[in-house]
Amino acid sequence: MQFSAVQRILGILLMLFSITMVPPLVVSVWYQDGAAAPFGSALILTFLAGALLWMPVRKYRRELRLRDGFMIVVMFWGVLGLMGALPFMLAIRPDMSTTDSVFESISGLTTTGATVIVGLDLLPRSILYYRQQLQWLGGMGIIVLAVAVLPMLGIGGMQLYRAETPGPMKDSKLTPRITETAKALWYIYLGLTLTCAAAYWAAGMTPFDALGHAFSTIAIGGFSTHDASMGYFDSTLIEMIAVVFLLISGVNFALHFVAWRQRSPFVYFLDSEFRFYLLVLMMVAVLVITALYFGGTYHDWGEAFTKGLFQAVSIGTTAGFTTADYSVWPGFIAILLLFSSFVGGCAGSTGGGIKVIRFLLLIKQGLREIARLIHPSAQIPIRIGDKTISTRVIEAVWGFFALYVASFVTMYLALALTGLDLMTSFSAVAASINNLGPGLSTVGVNYASLNDPAKWILCFAMLLGRLEIFTLLVLLSPTYWRK
Repeated sequence: MQFSAVQRILGILLMLFSITMVPPLVVSVWYQDGAAAPFGSALILTFLAGALLWMPVRKYRRELRLRDGFMIVVMFWGVLGLMGALPFMLAIRPDMSTTDSVFESISGLTTTGATVIVGLDLLPRSILYYRQQLQWLGGMGIIVLAVAVLPMLGIGGMQLYRAETPGPMKDSKLTPRITETAKALWYIYLGLTLTCAAAYWAAGMTPFDALGHAFSTIAIGGFSTHDASMGYFDSTLIEMIAVVFLLISGVNFALHFVAWRQRSPFVYFLDSEFRFYLLVLMMVAVLVITALYFGGTYHDWGEAFTKGLFQAVSIGTTAGFTTADYSVWPGFIAILLLFSSFVGGCAGSTGGGIKVIRFLLLIKQGLREIARLIHPSAQIPIRIGDKTISTRVIEAVWGFFALYVASFVTMYLALALTGLDLMTSFSAVAASINNLGPGLSTVGVNYASLNDPAKWILCFAMLLGRLEIFTLLVLLSPTYWRK
């Protein structure tokens, strides 16, 4: 382990992160909302912390190894969650404790969207903007953004990229150089954000709300500038725009890149993961809409369709936007929606969950085992499209699933131990580890009523989900620390 290299890069990344305090500072000055001081102080403190880490080892030059990348990613997200909490801690409105501030910061950066703040409509504009920006930065992964500039600072980036990007197959690059790969991803990300903001604005949102909700839509985050979330706008057009961009953002961004480069939308439908992704969301939407209408929750077919479709896509992609409190819908619908978040988005997307490709591989592996019972000697490969999946990838998927279940059960029991009821504990862990946000029962609307130990457990769950289990848990393995 090259601790000096880790320290140097962590310092550089923190100094870069301090720059992100400038936009909310400008927003505060523009709207004169009285919250400029917290952002100014947070900018200085974050920059100084980074500088203090960087200065002693600024001349250290070594090529990063993969284990260094894991350490940098985990430390950066942990430290970033703490430094990102500074504006919340220093602000007068909202008046937040250290625990609540860290929870809100980590929830934003991991694009979970779980909030402890009540009364969003009364907050300063700069605080509202900052929450949305946190999700936007976390959506693609601030490490991937930094990879685009790290080579200029004499730091190789492939190890960071492999540690950060989601999904079971991380070795494929869109372009020969990792810097160009990161830039390609961010051009697509930025282009989608601007297009989404323009669509929201044209549909009737104010420019402030349009940009803020575009940030959290493309990041599949779920934070809103209003307590009523998307329901505040009471607009079917806005809801359908959100559905379209959530569907797009839940797709593998590498697939977007290939489709753009080949100038062909047919690329999407040749991808097995994309087809399965649409199938799952379509099935969930049909079941929810049908149950809402025939169950009597909504007596108007059009309302049942729009409410059901929006919630199915929003929860299924792990965004967590709502136009209705789905936690009070009939139990079948609420549980179905929560379970759909376990599938989540495609690998390489901004969505959370276990990821579509892993579920597809698990299903194919299960079918193969059934076939082997009938033909024990048969050699039955698992294919995704025309590509045969290696045994190593299948093993990694099973390992991920096992660790996911073990982590889920452990944190579920830990939450129950803090005194929460079982439904709250189950749904809170599910919503956090899947980076969803709204859960059921007590956490159906917000997490403000939870005790502090429960919030810290959920912070760990959010990080675990954002870094896809392995990246975080690998640091707890004795093998990682052996020379």
